[in-house]
This record gives sequence, structure tokens and C-alpha cells, in this order.
Amino acid sequence: MHKALIQKLVLTVLGMFAFAFALVPLYDVFCDITGLNGKVDLVVAEQSTSVDDSRQVEVSFTTHAKSSAPFQVKAQQYSVSVQPGKLSEVRFVAHNLSDTARVMQAIPSVSPGQAAKYLHKLACFCFDQQPLDANQSMEFVLRFYVDTELPKDVQELTLSYTLYDITESETAYSGEQTQSQFVSQYYLIQTNPVRGPQNG
Repeated sequence: MHKALIQKLVLTVLGMFAFAFALVPLYDVFCDITGLNGKVDLVVAEQSTSVDDSRQVEVSFTTHAKSSAPFQVKAQQYSVSVQPGKLSEVRFVAHNLSDTARVMQAIPSVSPGQAAKYLHKLACFCFDQQPLDANQSMEFVLRFYVDTELPKDVQELTLSYTLYDITESETAYSGEQTQSQFVSQYYLIQTNPVRGPQNG
């Protein structure tokens, strides 16, 4: 009887892990279709080939640390007015508030969510994990443009970054994963914990 119970528990745990990993591609597809959470691709975009100088779009920037992540990241400009298709640059300063070396991962999102696919990044600190020494500050450059195909009724966008402390995460990034897969998996564990870091 005990053996059967143990087998059921093992199968349940394995099923939970399989379900968690299966959620990653399903989450990606769902976000692509609905724009939920304004999830954006963590890949380098191609350079824009045209500029729409007949309109301006206001892009704002916000950041917040998840749970007890000891990071502070601020944009040197709260917002910028850009022409669709024109490359823009904004600088961010990141600071490790702890007395130990930590590794930061920034996960971006765009609101309104349906506009996420129209914001393209050529350089972003969110593309890579960012090791920061104790109390270290570091400057990063965001280079981006808003697609000329952005619907005319969208005049404002907000690019938000959620900062995670992944120093001791059980979801360690490996060369077998793309950065996008790692971030999607880590995001799901944070929002739907099966095993791993718990929300504080």
C-alpha cells in the first residue's frame, strides 16, 4: 500500500514538472496572439528602414524589483517622444543595493499589451543576465524604435522592466537554452511556482 502511494506521489511530482515546462511554449503562443502582459521578444531587432515623420509616439519607462531583489534601475529620462521607425537611445543606471555580488535579470513588458510587437530593441540590458558586484552601479544603453506599423490610435507606450535576483535560482541558465526560453521559464516559475523561488 505504501509502495503504491509513493508511486502515485512520484508520478504527481513528475506530472507537475512536465506541466510547468509545457506552459512555456503555450504561454509564448498565447502572448503572441493576445498581447497579454505585453511580453516582448528578447532578441536583437533588425534596423528600421523607414521613418514616419508625420507622427510622434510618447514612450515612458518604469522599473520595479520583484520580491526582495536588491536592485534599483532608473532611466535617465522618464519618457521620450519618438518618430516611428527612428532609432532612439535611452540610458539606464542599475545599482546593486546589497553587500554581496548578485546577478540581475530584467524582464520587459509593454503596455498596452497589443503594442508590444511594435517596439523593437537593438540593444537592451534585458538581453543578458547582469552580474553586479556588491554596491556596484552600472550604466546600460537601450536602443529601440517603434514600428511604423503601430496603429494610429496608439499614441503612448510604456516599457516596464521587472527585476529578478537570479543569483541562487534553481532555474540556472545553460547553453542549451536560448535567453528567451530561460526568461519565459523563469517568469512562469515566479508567477506559477511549482518549485523554485517563492514570491515574498
